[in-house]
Order: sequence, then C-alpha cells, then structure tokens
Amino acid sequence: MQSPAPQDNSVNPGYPMLKRDIIRGHFKPGEKLLMSGLKERYGLGVGPLREALSQLVAERLVVAVNQKGYRVAPMSLAELEDIYDARANLEAMLVTLAIQRGDDAWEAEVLARAHTLAKVVEVKGPEDMLSLWDARHKAFHAAIAAGCGSLHLLQVRAALFDQAERYRHLWLQQTVFSEQALQAKRQEHSELVEAILARDAARASAFMREHLLSPVPIISALMQQQGLAGC
Repeated sequence: MQSPAPQDNSVNPGYPMLKRDIIRGHFKPGEKLLMSGLKERYGLGVGPLREALSQLVAERLVVAVNQKGYRVAPMSLAELEDIYDARANLEAMLVTLAIQRGDDAWEAEVLARAHTLAKVVEVKGPEDMLSLWDARHKAFHAAIAAGCGSLHLLQVRAALFDQAERYRHLWLQQTVFSEQALQAKRQEHSELVEAILARDAARASAFMREHLLSPVPIISALMQQQGLAGC
C-alpha cells in the first residue's frame, strides 16, 4: 500500500510564521499559545492555526494540553544534550556513507556549498546576516549528507534538525555576531571539506561528530544565563 504523501505546509502560512517565532524566542518555552493572540498576530482563522499547531506538536515544538489548548514545548539541558548527541552520531555515520557512495557530482556540490558559505558577508543588518548564514550553513551540511543516498536516513536527519532548531538559534546568535567565532567555524568547515575530498572517512566522521557537539557548552551556558535550563 502506498504511503500517504507528506503534508504540504506551503498552503498554510501560519505554520512557517509560528515555527519561526517559536524558534527565535518570540514565544517562550512553556508559554500558553492563546488562539485570540495568534489570530491577531498572523491574521489567520482558527482552522489554519490549529493545523499549524498540530504540525508543530508533531515536531515537538508545541505541546497540546488536554482541554486547555497549546503551550510552547519546554526546553532543558537534558534534551539539549540528547538531541545533539543523536545528531552528532547520525551525521558522523552519514558522512562516512557519503564518502563511500558519493560521486564526483556530490564532491562538486559540497565544494560549491562550502565556497558560498565562506563568502557570507554582512548584508542589510544583523538579522539578515543571521538568516543568510544559517541558510547557507544548512545547505552545506545538507549537501554532505545527501551523498549517503538514503531517503529514510535523511528523513530522520530532518526530524532531528527540527527538534534542535530552538537550541541552534541560541548558538547562531552567539556565533554569527562574533567575527572570532565565525572565523573558527570557517576553519572547521575547511578542515571537514579537506577530509571529505581526501575520502578519509574515519577522519571526516570523527571531525563531524566533534564539529556538531562543539556548540553544546555554549548553548548550555546561554540557557542558564537566560533561565531556560529547565523550563
């Protein structure tokens, strides 16, 4: 029997807008999402908003409270460490598979994405800089993972990425607005690409795991500073 097609959220503008606001901290962890406030903010009716909320429940960004509506999902240091450990181990496996299976076109795409990411400069303002760097950073890592050739593994990767988004945003703000931190990331990306082009799976895998775990102490400290460690 054919599996149902994935939900297309492009027809529901409430989904990306609400997701963005949760990820960027407009709505805080544990905050109640009042339908009246959401209708006013997004100019949408109850139906589209409920659909958006249901999708975000599936992505664990929102919690449905029985008979009491919806709340933003809590954040915790334990969840941070679990999500990042899972992502780091999965990405380490994916880069190994990609090196084994990827062809010349895959290498070329990784190089192109790495070059584009390295060329990010400040554009209209800090928020635009953050959005541009984040988009190119995602594209770079997605290009690496794509070489694994497994749709199911890539779907698992996408699900983990969604769960990490709020935590990543804290790290992004700390990284993108600091030239020193940004330069350190450029160096890490350069070394990762070097290992990939050398087809050194062991080195690339170990480096990928270390690369993805490196934000955890930074995010942990920021969560404690902002009172998000167990909310």
